[in-house]
Amino acid sequence: MRIARWADGADVGEGFVDGSQVIPFPDGLRVAEVLAQGLEAAGELFRRRDTSLARPLAEVRLLVPLVPASIRDFVAFEEHVEGVSASVDGKSEVVPEWYEAPTFYFTNPHTVRATGDVVAIPETRRLDVELELAVVIGAVPGSDGENLDAETAASHIFGYTVMNDWSARDLQSREMKVRLGPAKGKDFAMTLGPWIVTADELEPFVDADGFLAVRAELFVNGELVGHDLVSNMGWPFPELVAYAARNSVVVPGDVLGSGTVGNGGCLGELWGRRGGLNPRPLEPGDEVRLVIEGVGEIVNVVGERVAAPPVLRARQRSRARSR
Repeated sequence: MRIARWADGADVGEGFVDGSQVIPFPDGLRVAEVLAQGLEAAGELFRRRDTSLARPLAEVRLLVPLVPASIRDFVAFEEHVEGVSASVDGKSEVVPEWYEAPTFYFTNPHTVRATGDVVAIPETRRLDVELELAVVIGAVPGSDGENLDAETAASHIFGYTVMNDWSARDLQSREMKVRLGPAKGKDFAMTLGPWIVTADELEPFVDADGFLAVRAELFVNGELVGHDLVSNMGWPFPELVAYAARNSVVVPGDVLGSGTVGNGGCLGELWGRRGGLNPRPLEPGDEVRLVIEGVGEIVNVVGERVAAPPVLRARQRSRARSR
């Protein structure tokens, strides 16, 4: 099943993409409510779909497939870490701590963009793209999503969507030197879409070790920049979900990104491997297309830079301990 949200004139629809048509959920349900019911319930809704309400997919505009409850983004590809580290300090390495456990950061669910959107950017000179696959969490009867083992975590994977974790590398680099972040280097935009493909649809691609062996491709202005297999992750998705829930909780509507694939899944990796800004950073007017086998593709055009109020430097204080 493919689950989507779309605009039809002034109306917003939520439901299934069935072939070349979109069909609203029965009973006027929304994506958030379907995720809260779980994958089995979604299958029953699909069987009950009313095809008389179908609209041609070509006549609607796809929206972000869900409003995320939260977004965690992992860094699960060793090759990506090697390349990006070289672009930062000239040394290609993976720190020993990377191998000990999957690492992620939280980002902004309020700046998520849809495929087809023009994405306005901050005042950056090193705009980058990140090709990722993300899981969407759904409800599981009898599980509260807390402190999960990998087997239970797998059952919470409702489906998958393509993710572009837009990155301003110059802003990100400054923040990371303060040993915190990324924040403003990332939180201006993230693209999710074009829809959610339910987990059962990708089961044929799961290899013997539990990894998803689907091809991921990045195109900039129609040119293939990088490609990789998602199965080159250091951990399979259920283990990422389990780690996110470790002494914590995942809930329906949470989104967990794989992190950027290797072999040119972002420009920053190539800058590190080749030396210099080759290929050049993204600029307004560039078209970015991310394609993941079995899931779909998202396409965005880079918009204009948006000026923001100036940032003031820290004040030098006396560090007095009393008045």
